Amino acid sequence: MIELAHCSWTDVESHVARGGTLAILPFGALEQHGPHLPLSTDTLQAEAIARRVAQEFNALLLPAVPYGQTWDNAGFPGTLSLSPATTTAVCLDIVRAAHGFGVTTVVIVNGDYGNRLPLHTAAHQLVTEGLDAIVLDYPGLTDIGDEVKDTPWAAPGLCHADEIETSMVMALRPELVQGDRMVECYPEMPEDFGMRPLRFDALSPSGVFGDPRSATAGKGERILEGVTARSIAAVQAHLAAMARSSASDPGQR
Repeated sequence: MIELAHCSWTDVESHVARGGTLAILPFGALEQHGPHLPLSTDTLQAEAIARRVAQEFNALLLPAVPYGQTWDNAGFPGTLSLSPATTTAVCLDIVRAAHGFGVTTVVIVNGDYGNRLPLHTAAHQLVTEGLDAIVLDYPGLTDIGDEVKDTPWAAPGLCHADEIETSMVMALRPELVQGDRMVECYPEMPEDFGMRPLRFDALSPSGVFGDPRSATAGKGERILEGVTARSIAAVQAHLAAMARSSASDPGQR
């Protein structure tokens, strides 16, 4: 693995020439995660998983994008949100540029739910241009969470400043977790939650959805290992499918 931010252009040229044409792009956000977690939580988590995936494939690790589409958290000070169109455009520009110097596949590790539609829109556009990119949305996180967590979900599969996210940050950057500020919050969730735009400050005054107080670094490492393993399997399956497609169509890049 090499890190683009720490390399010279000749390092990158040599890496690509040796067959290092897979790149990993962590795509995070700067949004509130309760009073106890840093605004960079999503970026920290996406970068950590991207780094582990990059190490597995000896890939080119791109710098994390620290902003995303996080309008639903805009009611909390410090949250900085991009529009969906800007999120899509940033992803498109980065992936196109990477393909321009020889990268053949970009794996986008998405760290925030609000990025999903904009990033998948970008991936679809890239495919129509003949460029290869896939988006990973923490594969297996819900199943792994069910195995690890001791507290109930605030809503099915919703991870936000809860036991799961707090555990992951404890494993990665424990000095950024303010344990004395942890609070439990199980808001009354509307029946159409997830089906329409909703501001989180209208649901949870603290920005917490669940109970982070049972979080541990050990749980966080188990979650990171599980999501990484699922991510690696997804990349392997994608690369195998691309290889089969190229073999059946020699004219395809």
